[in-house]
Amino acid sequence: MMSEDGQTTLSPNDELIAAAQAVVHPHKVGDRLLGDVGAALLTESGNTYVGVCVDTGSGTGFCAEHAAIGAMVTAREYRIARIVAVWRDEAGLWYVLPPCGRCREFIRQVDWANIDTEVVLGRQLTATLRELLPANEWPDPLD
Repeated sequence: MMSEDGQTTLSPNDELIAAAQAVVHPHKVGDRLLGDVGAALLTESGNTYVGVCVDTGSGTGFCAEHAAIGAMVTAREYRIARIVAVWRDEAGLWYVLPPCGRCREFIRQVDWANIDTEVVLGRQLTATLRELLPANEWPDPLD
């Protein structure tokens, strides 16, 4: 992004995106690929945690967001201010990936206040988890 004086400026999301990119180091195990998606999150207290995905044949693997959240919880933090996941294709192009449904629910359940977490969808684009996880309120009873 360029400023009015022609200088390159970073978007608010660039630092978090770069942290997620830094941990992407794909590793093949048979027909599975580990570490090809990286995630980074920023906590409400200003700490950054990262993680990578682990794809397993038995379905017991997990997304990069889960790994980053696990690192955060290990440090006894629970409130996510902002989160991003990235992937690089074979041509070397980077993509920001929106969290899957399982990740969206996982973010929500770690701390109820995470419904207002900013989810990075691009350099200049974010949405709250509330916007990405519709019908998130506990329902009223039928009768």
